[in-house]
Amino acid sequence: MFKSALAAAADATQACLAEKMAPMGDLPVVQGMRYAVDGGKGLRGFFVIESARLYGIEPIASVYAAAAIEAVHAYSLVHDDLPCMDDDDLRRGQPTVHKKWDEATAVLVGDGLHSLAFDLLAHPALGTAEIRLALTSSLARAAGAEGMVLGQAQDILAETAATPLKLEQITELQRNKTGALIEWSCVAGALIGGADRGAMRRYAQAVGLAFQIADDILDVEGDAVIAGKRLQKDADAGKATFVSLLGLETAKSRAQELVDQACSALDDFGDDAKILRDAAQFVVKRDR
Repeated sequence: MFKSALAAAADATQACLAEKMAPMGDLPVVQGMRYAVDGGKGLRGFFVIESARLYGIEPIASVYAAAAIEAVHAYSLVHDDLPCMDDDDLRRGQPTVHKKWDEATAVLVGDGLHSLAFDLLAHPALGTAEIRLALTSSLARAAGAEGMVLGQAQDILAETAATPLKLEQITELQRNKTGALIEWSCVAGALIGGADRGAMRRYAQAVGLAFQIADDILDVEGDAVIAGKRLQKDADAGKATFVSLLGLETAKSRAQELVDQACSALDDFGDDAKILRDAAQFVVKRDR
């Protein structure tokens, strides 16, 4: 059930993005935007659509928020792959945008996707002007210097730090770099439905941290061909990770504890939240 829901959400999100970009023409920057959003599991968009269902919001409306978060996520990857950042040649098993085109095009592709996200959040299907404003302002914070951008900056500083980060510092960094967008994805449905965001925020915070711990585990145990990206970069660079600080087995146990916390946060939703519970389990079992 989870895999079919994930695939359906990805299909709907991709269709929404394709429709939005269809009138943009075929310049390299637009080609790059389409290329950057293609592929991947679409987990963030899935979180938007599936959490919105809990509040009676159908995908025909929530898909615009799902497409927005996938556009922001894709932009962050395009910029993160640049030589001035992580300097990666491979993403989702394909050449990164700056390798397929060039660095200037990659910068503009990221800029275009970032702007596209906020255009999508203006769609009337998402509700009243107040709801759309809340979605827009909260995503701006989650993606900006209070969230993802802050986490990226902290990560860059960590590369040149005199001593490796401690556990609480890595936790804060990843809460910003990875967790902020996951949290927005999970609370967007409550925002659209005008409901309390407490339960979904607790779910998201646990899932977001479990996601990053699982990433660190994958970096050690994963297959680069399956993952579609270069692995063991942090270890090669001597950076502290959850695995290097906790040890592999303790990191696995901690990730599962967080998944259990995430599932417990959904108790009030009963069986309606089964797919989201399965999604939390998937986070620590994914192979890429």
